[in-house]
Amino acid sequence: MQKSNFKNQNYNSNFKIEFKKRFYIFVLKLIKFIDSLPKDNISRIIGDQLIRSGTSILGNYIEAAASSSRKDFTNYFNHSLKSSNESKLWISILKDSGRADAKSSDWFLEELEEFSKVFASSILTLKDKK
Repeated sequence: MQKSNFKNQNYNSNFKIEFKKRFYIFVLKLIKFIDSLPKDNISRIIGDQLIRSGTSILGNYIEAAASSSRKDFTNYFNHSLKSSNESKLWISILKDSGRADAKSSDWFLEELEEFSKVFASSILTLKDKK
């Protein structure tokens, strides 16, 4: 029984490390994506909103790891989920308005959808374990 628990802890630890790296790479790509947008007012305004919501996902994930209680942890995950959903909106608007490359936009939308699913599932699990 102890060995199985160790494997689960090791898997969870590796998953957390890889997930954090994935967020970090996401943010770096997001910066390049926003920087490549047309240099007009609309793109700048939406890009500003997107950089806030997109980087907030990672920031809140990092804060969750340092949280002092389950309630704080869940709260940070809720913020990450909301930021992920907001980012999907801004990317969709940029894509559908023709301001952003469709292929790049689709990659971001797929990543954000996966992030949202992980956060939503984690939040449900955390709330069930009260």
